[in-house]
Amino acid sequence: MCPVPVSELPGLADIEQAAERIAGLAHRTPVLTSTHFNERTGAELYFKCENFQKVGAFKFRGACNAIRALTPEQARRGIVTHSSGNHGQAVALAAAMNGLKAVVVMPKDSARVKLEAVRGYGAEVVLCEPGIATRDAAVRKLIEQHGYHEIPPYDHPDIIAGQGTAALELLEEVPDLDVIMAPVGGGGLLAGTAIAARHLKPAIRVIAAEPANADDAARSFRSGQIEPAASTQTIADGLRTTLGVLNFAVIQRHVDDIVTVSEQAIIDTTREVWSRMKIIIEPSCAVPLAALLEGRFDAYSKKVGIILTGGNVDIDRFVAG
Repeated sequence: MCPVPVSELPGLADIEQAAERIAGLAHRTPVLTSTHFNERTGAELYFKCENFQKVGAFKFRGACNAIRALTPEQARRGIVTHSSGNHGQAVALAAAMNGLKAVVVMPKDSARVKLEAVRGYGAEVVLCEPGIATRDAAVRKLIEQHGYHEIPPYDHPDIIAGQGTAALELLEEVPDLDVIMAPVGGGGLLAGTAIAARHLKPAIRVIAAEPANADDAARSFRSGQIEPAASTQTIADGLRTTLGVLNFAVIQRHVDDIVTVSEQAIIDTTREVWSRMKIIIEPSCAVPLAALLEGRFDAYSKKVGIILTGGNVDIDRFVAG
């Protein structure tokens, strides 16, 4: 087991407090169904549409909660974070809504639409080479130079609690789910989802999915220790990060399985959701549904909640791929 005491992990009370903090700021997103995908999977699917969230992604929940929880001294210093896109947008908007300065370190290969959005929400963007170590080093340098307060993209109790509010809302609307599914990158959403689901409905199965090309979470889940990402060549750009320590501790305690899916399944599922549900999702959030369609998890005759994490797509880049 990951050596993090239970006392250091957020709980349901933290998620409920987060829901109060972000009420009126974050959207309560809709839950959609699809006869087409029900027939394709043999399950009854409920899609929590965080692609309709502010900044187009669930990340606004965690960023908004973390910023609202800052002390006056922390807020005064300004905020720095690193992100491939969605968390950066979320921090930029949440900071702007609270009158705070935000700086976002982003890899040079970030999707153009996400880079433009971060700048559009008023944050300063600092570009770096791809890779978590490079991003972390850039953040450390900025903190040393300017004294900014860091809000990590996923490995933080307030981020985890904020992300868990999506599952809290989903289970309030559909309380009799048998399974709840989420993609996993850094693990903030999955950890928050698992905490909310396990406490509200102990018998529910919590299943995560990630690209086979970035399978560090699945390998970590099976080995019992955080494994480095051997490859991050995946169209699911939001899932290229390594698991956070707190997140992994929650995952070990509350997640039932992590399955992996092929790049082709991710691409095909993204297109199929666009075509059949008439909503735009990004490849990262197609991964759980792709796992069902590719037969990586059998949900036949089950009621399954799936968190659709975001809809920030660089259309030109996706079509070209």
